[in-house]
Amino acid sequence: MYNQFQKLLILSIITIFIFSSVASAQFIQSTASNGKPIQIALFNPVQLLPENESIKGVRLSLVYGKNTSLTGLDWAFLVNHLTAPSIGIQWSMVGYNESDFSGWQEGLISVTKGSFLGLQSGFVNIAGDATGVQYGFVNYADKVEGVQLGFVNYVNSMYGLQIGLANIIRQGGIFPVMPIINFSF
Repeated sequence: MYNQFQKLLILSIITIFIFSSVASAQFIQSTASNGKPIQIALFNPVQLLPENESIKGVRLSLVYGKNTSLTGLDWAFLVNHLTAPSIGIQWSMVGYNESDFSGWQEGLISVTKGSFLGLQSGFVNIAGDATGVQYGFVNYADKVEGVQLGFVNYVNSMYGLQIGLANIIRQGGIFPVMPIINFSF
């Protein structure tokens, strides 16, 4: 069982990176502004660049960093905040995206209000529409195409698989609530 789980997780991550690469190319081609290569923030507004700038490179935030979009690496000790579609890797205690995010979002609390594509991992994961994998203690999304792995998995509609202690699919699941495994294909 553990080896099968490892294989599923590795396959999911590889799939995510392939989809993220395609999405990255499309995102970079469609982005009009050049973006700045580096952002350093103590807390907003005490940061190198103002919050209305896009970052294409690396953003490092100690307490709280806020920018419109990011393409690249987004690391914060406490909170990352993005307001426009972004792509890359986001690591923080709290990652908050008001729009779409593609890539890997890791944190104690990971939130993407728009569409999410990739791997979202942390203690609590929240997404609008998610395509890929949510891996955490509590996973919540409006719509999922992919896999939710966690203690509690909740989704309004799903095309995929849930594995956890409590699995809830409000519309379209084989059962509305199931322990251990639930799915909808």
